Amino acid sequence: MLDRVNETQSLEAAMNLIGRQARRAARMLAQTPAEAKNAALAFMADALEAESGAILAANAEDVARAQANGVAAAFLDRLMLDEGRIRAMAEGLRAVAALADPVGAVTAAWERPNGLRIERVRTPLGVIGVIYESRPNVTADAGALCLKAGNAAILRGGSDSARSTAAIHAALQSGLAKAGLDRNAIQIVPPGDRAAVGMMLGGLDGAIDVIVPRGGRSLVERVQAEARVPVFAHLEGLCHVYVDKAADLAMAIDIVVNSKLRRTGICGSAETLLVDESGADRLLLPILEALRARGCEIRGDAAVLARAPWAVPASEADWRTEYLDAIISVAVVEGVEGAIAHIEHYSSHHTEAVVTADEAVARRFLSGIDSAILLHNASTQFADGGEFGFGGEIGIATGKMHARGPVGVEQLTSFNYRVHGSGQTRP
Repeated sequence: MLDRVNETQSLEAAMNLIGRQARRAARMLAQTPAEAKNAALAFMADALEAESGAILAANAEDVARAQANGVAAAFLDRLMLDEGRIRAMAEGLRAVAALADPVGAVTAAWERPNGLRIERVRTPLGVIGVIYESRPNVTADAGALCLKAGNAAILRGGSDSARSTAAIHAALQSGLAKAGLDRNAIQIVPPGDRAAVGMMLGGLDGAIDVIVPRGGRSLVERVQAEARVPVFAHLEGLCHVYVDKAADLAMAIDIVVNSKLRRTGICGSAETLLVDESGADRLLLPILEALRARGCEIRGDAAVLARAPWAVPASEADWRTEYLDAIISVAVVEGVEGAIAHIEHYSSHHTEAVVTADEAVARRFLSGIDSAILLHNASTQFADGGEFGFGGEIGIATGKMHARGPVGVEQLTSFNYRVHGSGQTRP
């Protein structure tokens, strides 16, 4: 028992040290010129490419261990790195460097009748804790975005990606050091002890300003239940595609197949397809056959089974399931109003798409659904900060406070008001 107490005290001391170091680094970063941050990002990108061999070797160990544990294919897809994905990480860092620096940007300015000039100015959030699972690329994305926005980052990856995360982090710290910035601007927490997560959720004695969880439902629910600091989070990506009677068939097939199957293991993958009853005879079967030909399992309602008897009957649970696999639930609905009703009942408010040539239908869909990202005639797989021109994302936020949708550099800032006077006093 005494050994366990000592271990806990030792971990708490180590975590609080990480917090203090991050707070010091954050104060420095808030004053760091954009040129220095951009130089660090460029050096970090170069280091990722230069150390790709070491990163891939570390990742191969993580993947082999995951395969030995019999994890699902979607999990392996999120975990696995190759030369292309490492290049994409490096290019993501360069894209972040190319963005305008949000820190110090004046978002509004006005003058009062008494002569006071007021500005609303973007400021860093401070220290951001990121807790994630099985996605080693988040290490680079989160570190880069936090740095650009003038924040220090404390990163806690999953044990399944521990070697990959450590190798990527080493490259990031190399870039920071080469640019003359504090290496503690991006720190990682060893993944071995789950108690470290609880300490991060407690705020590390006031060091952490915001927590961002990226992972499965159990992780995000724990974070939302236990966090004593603000959280940017989404529980899951239960995304829908609605194909309206006015949809072009070829376009609908392309969009649905891409939305579901381009990468099944990401949160922007479509999990439910809704087809307008008035166009089902023309649209439904060709779309289902295209999905089926690519190995996707169809789980349908009675109207779907009547047209595709080979489909699997859908249960109530299917409409609430984020498969992250080559499976899709399909329902026939009564027009756009039926689609809106279904989505509002089952959606996780992440991403929804409508395929239609009818602009009135598109407007009704886009205004009638309360989700973070809504698309017209485009794949749900565009639910990505990089595709939005943000240079990457730290996550997709589905809440309504402060940040919503892809969380990029602007969403990782707050603001203050700066009031300029010429001697005014208040009567």
